[in-house]
Amino acid sequence: TMGNWLVNHWFSAAVLAAWLGINIFLFTYYFLFFDRDERYFYTRAILGSALAWARASAKCLNFNSMLILLPVCRNLLSFLRGTCSCCRRTLRKQLDHNLTFHKLVAYALALLTAVHTIAHLFNLERYNQSQQATDGSLHAVLSKMHLQGSDKWLNPIHSNQTTVEYVAFTTIPGLTGVIITLALILMVTSSTEFIRRNYFELFWYTHHLFLVYFAGLVIHGIAGLVRGQTEQSMAEVPPQDCAEYLPQRDQNCTHNCCKDPEFGSIPAESWKWVLAPIILYVFERILRVWRAQQKVVVTKVVMHPARVLELQMQKKGFCMEVGQYIFVNCPAISPLEWHPFTLTSAPEEDFFSIHIRAAGDWTERLIDTFQLEIPRIEVDGPFGTASEDVFQYEVAMLVGAGIGVTPFASILKSIWYKFQQADQNLKTKKIYFYWLCRDTGAFAWFNDLLASLEQKMAESGKADFLTYRLFLTGWNTTIANNVALHFDTATDTVTGLRHKTIFGRPMWNTEFAAVAAAHPRSVVGVFLCGPEALAKSLQKSCHQHSSLDPRKVKFYFNKENF
Repeated sequence: TMGNWLVNHWFSAAVLAAWLGINIFLFTYYFLFFDRDERYFYTRAILGSALAWARASAKCLNFNSMLILLPVCRNLLSFLRGTCSCCRRTLRKQLDHNLTFHKLVAYALALLTAVHTIAHLFNLERYNQSQQATDGSLHAVLSKMHLQGSDKWLNPIHSNQTTVEYVAFTTIPGLTGVIITLALILMVTSSTEFIRRNYFELFWYTHHLFLVYFAGLVIHGIAGLVRGQTEQSMAEVPPQDCAEYLPQRDQNCTHNCCKDPEFGSIPAESWKWVLAPIILYVFERILRVWRAQQKVVVTKVVMHPARVLELQMQKKGFCMEVGQYIFVNCPAISPLEWHPFTLTSAPEEDFFSIHIRAAGDWTERLIDTFQLEIPRIEVDGPFGTASEDVFQYEVAMLVGAGIGVTPFASILKSIWYKFQQADQNLKTKKIYFYWLCRDTGAFAWFNDLLASLEQKMAESGKADFLTYRLFLTGWNTTIANNVALHFDTATDTVTGLRHKTIFGRPMWNTEFAAVAAAHPRSVVGVFLCGPEALAKSLQKSCHQHSSLDPRKVKFYFNKENF
């Protein structure tokens, strides 16, 4: 429900409201300013309301350009997460929505760029028409002001032969505007989910056009093509009083409005908005380079079926929590590319590990390289909020879908270690684990983990601590026939585990009813790493199966952002 969302995401909602509010305020304030201010009376005589549209969108563009880099300063976010470790965890988890906010600001930039560009195309057209006008009207007279002196111009177009295209490609604002817009279009289009998943290199390298974007932004307004009347000139010849005399003045003029109005450029100010974030980002990159130089020792390499590579590593001072991720770089393959991987080890282990599935050029080349030799690896991280909420419930239902199973490797291992060490803070007495997968072959390494946990629990007489159910949502007739043939065997034909694989999707009502019946007085934490549609389904089930009686079973839904 909306109420629950606001309780869990009040901080995100507050940030979103503040961001929207500031954008609306900036746009409205500067729109009215340029639409009504006396200084731009003569500018509006040529341009009309397109001036206000262009300037108001420019202010919002500066504001959003200031924000766009902050959500991708990973180390800054880690620092903030560390400093507010005493804050409520819900507050710290909101920092994990950094990329969502980054995308939101990027879409706002794209929209504002469109408004700004269209407004300036109207402006150029009107400048052109005014320059060519010979009817003695106010805008025509203002466009000939450059003939009175080199610095007296208001219309930047001084020739009847000038075209909009000529201004766009020969002036600093025109050329930088075209370059900035192209860079933004390329960055936005190459960062779609499909391209990021399948052509990560294209996304990665194209995104570095942000350097071109910021360089262009800083110098975009330097030429000062849009001008307004100077303060001194306004005092001498107020536009409200003198505008009507300007088109019909003669040489023998004697009244107060005889003097020509004088104009000055609007100073470039984009650099004031973006200077601080650029400096922060430079420090961020320096820190990343420094952290990357710290030696990483690869202690073990395991090649699992279906081309999944497991790397176990050690690094001095590395301290992780469950559910966190790291960025990995292999200079032998590409010195610039960093790829994120969820940690699959537990904090209790003396190493940290990741599982890399062949899913693109970079991962393919990394797996091939490790089969020949052990190359140098650089690691940045760990990042993200720990998922320690799992340990706060007596009963936990963990649901992993496809690749979403990866973070649960760390969680399941950690729970097992805490359980074995009789950790007093561990409230968990029972884990239900659900794994939904189209093809278990790609995650055979996870089967090995479940098998080893199964064995350890059986040996220590705690076989009932973990109940897991594997759902194969995609299968063919060969698998089905094989399962029918080996129905009576002790282990599963698909996974080799004691728990049988179920074909099809889970009936969540049945699953929740069974857990509620087994734990009639418990508080059950439901954790998902998977798609939004599944989240809605689980949230609904939590609501339906929670008892209104406070002494009876309650289900609490937690969607993790890994």
